[in-house]
Amino acid sequence: MPAVSTLTLRPDASGIARAARLLAEGGTVALPTETVYGLAANARDGAAVARIYQAKGRPSFNPLIVHCADMAAAARIGRLEGEAEALARAFWPGPLTLVVPLRADAGIAGIVTAGLNSVGLRVPAHKLAQAVLRESGLALAMPSANASGRISPTTAAHVLDPEGGLAGRIAAVLDGGACPVGVESTIIGWRDGAAVLLRPGGIAAEAVEAVLGHPLTPAAVGGNTPDSPGQLLSHYAPAAPVRLGAQAARAGETLIGFGPVAGDLTLSASGDLAEAAARLFDTLREADRRGLPIAVAPIPAQGLGLAINDRLSRAAAPR
Repeated sequence: MPAVSTLTLRPDASGIARAARLLAEGGTVALPTETVYGLAANARDGAAVARIYQAKGRPSFNPLIVHCADMAAAARIGRLEGEAEALARAFWPGPLTLVVPLRADAGIAGIVTAGLNSVGLRVPAHKLAQAVLRESGLALAMPSANASGRISPTTAAHVLDPEGGLAGRIAAVLDGGACPVGVESTIIGWRDGAAVLLRPGGIAAEAVEAVLGHPLTPAAVGGNTPDSPGQLLSHYAPAAPVRLGAQAARAGETLIGFGPVAGDLTLSASGDLAEAAARLFDTLREADRRGLPIAVAPIPAQGLGLAINDRLSRAAAPR
């Protein structure tokens, strides 16, 4: 991706307002939370979220945690019921992420949830994260603000570090000093009705168990476990069979085009990989709704194309 001039914003009203404007305009901004610095983008803007993956060099489209200003805002995105509601009331705002069913009318971009019907939600306690959420009025997709595979940042200097940082790749960092907790949020989900510890973090499992009144089920460990929001090896796959590398549709197929290969649907008519990433999961769902086998035009295996091809190959795998 082309280098940009990354701004360092002061933790005052002007810096908060600038961060909110950049996010509203589709930019990516690193924000301090009580756990680590997160790389934020508008969760309802697929193109903006695609820029998170571009900046981090993330190898595949793992689900991202959506940060909200309060419980009411979170409840408009995911279903906070039963035990999830009890945990939200006990620990929000704070370093707890809850993976719950996604509301059909949430309006969250498909790239945020990686096409899944669940969503990871958190209400951060950090005063600057809260200030930006309230100033912008946005729900923010926000993984850690570091290059993929590198150590999570707990200061603005870490975010801008030439080794493993994001200087020149993001619009700005809001400098809020050191993060007080310093480890990522605890992630809780539910499987077959049982509460599962998907990732240990800033809130002790024992504290969660005390609210629930019973032990948590430990998550099975897989080889490609996403680091957020705890979806393990689950991936969205269409019900219809998927054929890759198609230059044209065969009889009875829905063709998803890219660049010069026109189709019934398209990921990007202009061949823009960021646009294709932003549209990938929503387009697969639309194709699947047509009830026909799906063919997908070739996608270049470079930049975000590597991640797009990774998810397409999973969608096309025999089931």
